[in-house]
Amino acid sequence: MTTSDQAGAGEVAASQAGRAGDPLASWRGGASKQAIVEFVERVTTEGSPDFAPPEERVAVFDNDGTLWCEKPMPIQLDFILRRLAAMAGQDPGLRDRQPWQAAYTRDDAWLGDVITKHYHGDDSELPVLAAGVLQAFAGISVEDFEAQAEAFLRSAQHPTLGRGYLACGYRPMVELLAYLDANGFANYIASGGGRDFMRPISQELYGVPRQRVIGSSTTLAWEPDEQGGRIVRKPEMDVLDDGPAKPVRIWSRVGRRPILAAGNSNGDIPMLRFAGGPSRPGWGCWSSTTTPSASSTTPAAPSRPSSRPAATAGRWSASTTTGRRSSETCRSHVGRVVAGRPGCDVVNHPHWVMPGRLANRKVAVRAKAAGPRGGPIAVRREEAHRARR
Repeated sequence: MTTSDQAGAGEVAASQAGRAGDPLASWRGGASKQAIVEFVERVTTEGSPDFAPPEERVAVFDNDGTLWCEKPMPIQLDFILRRLAAMAGQDPGLRDRQPWQAAYTRDDAWLGDVITKHYHGDDSELPVLAAGVLQAFAGISVEDFEAQAEAFLRSAQHPTLGRGYLACGYRPMVELLAYLDANGFANYIASGGGRDFMRPISQELYGVPRQRVIGSSTTLAWEPDEQGGRIVRKPEMDVLDDGPAKPVRIWSRVGRRPILAAGNSNGDIPMLRFAGGPSRPGWGCWSSTTTPSASSTTPAAPSRPSSRPAATAGRWSASTTTGRRSSETCRSHVGRVVAGRPGCDVVNHPHWVMPGRLANRKVAVRAKAAGPRGGPIAVRREEAHRARR
């Protein structure tokens, strides 16, 4: 990987230092940026009714589609499919069995259909895919798995963007992580992606220590050997960190409710609702991605449902980030955030962590009055909290 393909929290921090000290340099002035700054100021200012001591400043972020791109397929899926294809290449008997057959023949339609059915409540073929995924790395040690994951992430190229996977993080979100860290927040990743897949690069790319990565996991087992034993992966699912499992996993690992949460799919809504609590304001960031256009040579994986959280008492703002290359359109919505007031703001900022040949993106921020019920209760709680003061 070339130097220009490498990216991460350190690179973002260095770029921020040269932009008049603005920690959110890619977030142009407007409702979204103002909401972020005001929230952080309220919870970090001693004497403020919303002050949160440092130990309570917990922020949780989804990863795929929130912190880095997930189109035309989640990055870890590419990693797994390459392994399944290699297995089928070594064992001809696997080539007539799914999901090895689909991986070996690059039948993205079959894979996409399984995932699409899952997101619409039909899991009839999901066990077939899951069995292959679990078998892909069964029996290897956790150290060996991490070494393979890290080697893949440092060498593989995004199929349509023509850059290394570690250069596919979203600059505005990485800036937000750095801004929160500088203000005493403990940032966690709570993703449906594999915990052990993200850990090798979480510090470098996001400034998030590996011990703060919460994600899906397979069953692990300890096996004795002459070097004190090793932990190996079993072909069994331990936890799928998605939907209602996210708040449970966050509490199990952190022991606190987050006061800030960010996600981009229906599977993140329980985590967004969990932010805050009965006596503390919470803040939610909603983001989503859409697929590249049909001109891309790589078939797009199905989108995870990304219907916004149901309306609640309060106001929200939504930002849409779009960008174009000569070969495809790659759209991402970076940041759906609680805003203190309705309004409209259009901003330009570099979309990716590394500024490459991609054009600046336009971000349209719009806010709307919300309905009476449902949605991330953090907004309702914040208003109730203010009413009691």
